[in-house]
Amino acid sequence: MTLHLLRHGAVATLLIDNPARRNAMGRAMWAALPGLVAQAVADPDIAVIALTGQGAHFCGGADIAEFEESYATAEAASASNTLIHEAVQALADCPKPVLACIRGACVGGGVAMALACDLRLAAEDARFAVTPVRLGLIYSQADTQRLMRAVGAGRAKEMLFAARMVEAAEAARIGLVERLFPVEDFAAASEAYLASLAASSRPALRAVKRMVAAIEAGAPPAASELHALFEAQFHGADFAEGTAAFLAKRPARFTAR
Repeated sequence: MTLHLLRHGAVATLLIDNPARRNAMGRAMWAALPGLVAQAVADPDIAVIALTGQGAHFCGGADIAEFEESYATAEAASASNTLIHEAVQALADCPKPVLACIRGACVGGGVAMALACDLRLAAEDARFAVTPVRLGLIYSQADTQRLMRAVGAGRAKEMLFAARMVEAAEAARIGLVERLFPVEDFAAASEAYLASLAASSRPALRAVKRMVAAIEAGAPPAASELHALFEAQFHGADFAEGTAAFLAKRPARFTAR
C-alpha cells in the first residue's frame, strides 16, 4: 500500500507515498482513499485531516503507467473514472476539515484532490498544472466546478486550455491556494497551522463546513436548517468554555467531540 493514514494527536495525515513516481496515484491508491477518509472521520480523537505527499512532491496525478490497462475499453475507462471520482468525492464530502499540504508538483488528479480539500497550504516551490488536454481529455464536471470556484471561470479556462505550469506565487494570487510558506519553514508552519485548527471547537469546525457547503450549493436566504445549525452552537459545551476562557484571558480547552 502506498497510501497511508497516520495519526499525530488530533491531526490525521493521508500520506501519498509513491515518491519514485512523484506520488502518482495508482488504482489501488484511489480505491483505498475513501476507506482511509472514513477511518479518520470515525476516530473521535481526530479533529483535522491533512493530505500530503511523501518527499519533494504532492501528487503527479493518476499513474500513466496504468493507463493502457485502465482505459483499454469503454467499460474499463468508466470503472477507472468512477474509482477516481469516488476517491476525490470522499475528500470533498468529509465532514471534518481537510487541508492539502502541497510541495513540489501538483498535477492533474493531484490538483483535483487538492481542490476537493477545504484549504490548500503551499510551499513556495509548489507548482500546479491541469493537463488533461495534453492527453485529448478534459476535467470532469465536479473537478471543473471546483477549479472555477477557486479561481473563476476565465482563469479556469486558461489553466484548462493551456495546461501550463502555475507557480506558487501566481497560485496564491489567483486563489488556487489560501496560504503560502517558505520552503524551509513549510513543514513547521503547516504543522502549526493544522494544530491551531485542531485546538478549535470541533463541532464549530464541522458546522462551518456544513454552512459553507450549503450556501455554495444554493441554500435560500434564511434557510431554516442553517438557522438551526447556527442556533445549536449556543447550546454546546464549547460555547460555555470559549466564553469562560475569553473572560479569564486564557486559551480555551474545548472538549466536545
